[in-house]
Amino acid sequence: MLDWPLLDGLPQLILLGIGVVSFGFLLFGKTKRWWLVKVPIAIGVGILAAVLAKLVMDVIWKPFPQDPLPTVSLVAMFFNGAAIALAVMKPVRWPLRIVAVLAVIGVFISGAAAINQHYGQYPTVGSLLGADLDNQSDFDNKNNVQPDQLVKAPAGAALSTVWKAPANMPATGTVSTVAIPGTKSKFAARDAYIYLPPAYQSTPRAELPVIVLMAGQPGEPKDWFEAGKLGAVMDAYAAQHDGLAPVVVVVDPLGDSFANPGCVDSPQGNVFTYLSQDVPDWIKANLQVVQDTQKWSIGGLSNGGTCALVMAVNAPDVYRTFLAMSPEDQINVGDDAAATIATLFGGSQAAFDAVNPLTVMKTKKFPDTAGFVVGGLDDSYLPRAQRVEQAAKDAGMTIDYVELPGGHDWRVWGEGFQEALPWLSNRMGLIAS
Repeated sequence: MLDWPLLDGLPQLILLGIGVVSFGFLLFGKTKRWWLVKVPIAIGVGILAAVLAKLVMDVIWKPFPQDPLPTVSLVAMFFNGAAIALAVMKPVRWPLRIVAVLAVIGVFISGAAAINQHYGQYPTVGSLLGADLDNQSDFDNKNNVQPDQLVKAPAGAALSTVWKAPANMPATGTVSTVAIPGTKSKFAARDAYIYLPPAYQSTPRAELPVIVLMAGQPGEPKDWFEAGKLGAVMDAYAAQHDGLAPVVVVVDPLGDSFANPGCVDSPQGNVFTYLSQDVPDWIKANLQVVQDTQKWSIGGLSNGGTCALVMAVNAPDVYRTFLAMSPEDQINVGDDAAATIATLFGGSQAAFDAVNPLTVMKTKKFPDTAGFVVGGLDDSYLPRAQRVEQAAKDAGMTIDYVELPGGHDWRVWGEGFQEALPWLSNRMGLIAS
């Protein structure tokens, strides 16, 4: 049951059908007064619900100023409001009143399913219920092999040129949760998720490079494994390369799904120090991986993609390879740059300019830095990704740019990561081109 899909096939049609049948039951009436008075009232309530949702989320609260409510959410709010009004006005007695309440719930479920279909956030029942991931296990940082059992990449060549999969190597990798403390930054991050590929589980062990990944906002590290199917993607890649794949550490640059510290050191949290010092220090101390961070990569989507760009520009000595999917073209936590400068930089334009990626790239060159930027059919973020691509090229970076079909959702980001994985692996010295 936990593996039942929610985005494709029969379950999707069933959820839609539940909404249609439920709303049809609530809408049905026999009297002229019902159709001429009460149904129009319900329609008005539905319109009001959608307008209020738009007003609260996009005008007053604005938790995601660059991501306004999509049309599907407004349509769902309309039907939710109308369904409640119809249920209240429906002239039925017990036990049909219970049926009316169940019908309202059915409309809500169908609307939620439509919104989930739009974003691709919960692909299965298990992901919706927060079930453990496939191959999830407790993390053990004491299982290091002896130095003579660690296979390293030769100078100037990829690790794949000397690696041979041992007989004891498992077929799949493992996923674990760990707390990466903000030792220097004091940033209170949520738990990270670590993927360790088959070649890390064997003796001898491959000394692997690391990809540091981040989700968007709202979001959490687990999203990469549930919505992005990261474990399956990495296992499939490892199966094609004798168990070799990068170690992936999915970290939290937000602290909370509704927070946005902007990936800088600010009153909202010292995220830059956390990502540039605390995270690499913890990985080196607890994982038997390539110690040279110049052979690591950092990546993310949306807010996380912007953060990856911030790190690549402001900490090129730590991360010189980045993956920015659907990134913004500036550090942004409000409606405009002024709001961001006031919130994160105490009103200082100079402090903002000193770390804002596109501003920095106008004055500095990055010949050793390379990035992979994914666009897509995203009206809001596509032009921003294109500006990032051009600015990065102008700054001397080597950029691979791909526009994938889809919007601001996990279908684009999941495919974008798969598209970038061979490029990243080659760039990090794992697989020979």
